[in-house]
Amino acid sequence: MFSDILGIPAHPLYVHAAVVFVPLLALFAVVYAVVPRWRAKTGWLTAGLAVLAPLAALVAKLSGDDLLAARYAAGPPANVLQHRSYGTTTFWLALALGVVTGVLLWAIGGRLPGPAWLRTALQAVVLILAVVTAYYVVRTGDSGAESVWGRT
Repeated sequence: MFSDILGIPAHPLYVHAAVVFVPLLALFAVVYAVVPRWRAKTGWLTAGLAVLAPLAALVAKLSGDDLLAARYAAGPPANVLQHRSYGTTTFWLALALGVVTGVLLWAIGGRLPGPAWLRTALQAVVLILAVVTAYYVVRTGDSGAESVWGRT
């Protein structure tokens, strides 16, 4: 399922979903966390992205693993292994951001009892995870492009 689509390696196709949805999750999570007046307008979209973005990152990672196994049976070069490492980190960060964003949506929606500092802490964690996740999306994409195209 993850190796090819109509004879074309699937990874370069699937990765586009992660490149779009993970940064959108980071953006909308931050907006939801820090702009109260936009929460009503962005809540459902943020919730959808909290599910969709980690799934897109997982599919990109799994298709990359399949491509690596198919193309580098004798062992991949170091730059491909570095790209794989960044991709794995990106997936875990996207998953963490999705989960924490979901908890924040639940907390701000008034369904999580507890002190106000807990919501503030969740907002801070969302902000930090969003920045780190966006950074790793860029690092992963850059290392992938570099491993295929090199510097021009």
